[in-house]
Amino acid sequence: MPARPLSDETLHLIDALRTALAQRSDVDERTMFGCYCFFVDGKLCVGVKGEELLVRLPPERHGEFQEMQNTRELSPGGGMQGYFWVEPNGYATRAQWSFWLTEALAYNPLAKASPRKKKASTAPAAAKKAPTSQRSSPNVKPKKPAAAKKHSIFEADD
Repeated sequence: MPARPLSDETLHLIDALRTALAQRSDVDERTMFGCYCFFVDGKLCVGVKGEELLVRLPPERHGEFQEMQNTRELSPGGGMQGYFWVEPNGYATRAQWSFWLTEALAYNPLAKASPRKKKASTAPAAAKKAPTSQRSSPNVKPKKPAAAKKHSIFEADD
C-alpha cells in the first residue's frame, strides 16, 4: 500500500525542524510508525505526525510534562515514559517552540539508543559497490553549505 502524501502543514513543520537542527552534523531523518522522526546522535529526539510534534523528554519528569496544556502522552498506558505529542497550540510561539526543542535536545545525550537492526547481506563482499572517487578539477569549486534560513513558522512572533 503506497504511503499517503504529507499535508502542507506537516511538510512545513518538518522543514521547521530541519532548519532548527541544520547546524548539527549528527542528525538522521527516518520514518517510523507513520511518524517522520529526527534522530540525534542515533537516538530519537523529535518527530512530526500531522500537525503534532513528538518530543522525547526525561522520563523522570513525565508527570510534569503530562500536566502541561496541549500535550498528551505517546502511550497513555505508561509504556513510553517521556514521549509526548505537542499540539499546534503548544508550539505556536517562538518561546514554546524553543522550549520543546531545548528540552528534547538537552535530554538526548542522556537517552538510551535502541540498537539498530543489522541488515542481512545476501551479496558476497566482492560484489559490493565500491565508493566512487571524485576527480578534482581546477575549474570546479567546492559547494558551500547552504546558509541557515529563518523559518516562516514564527514570522508573526518576532
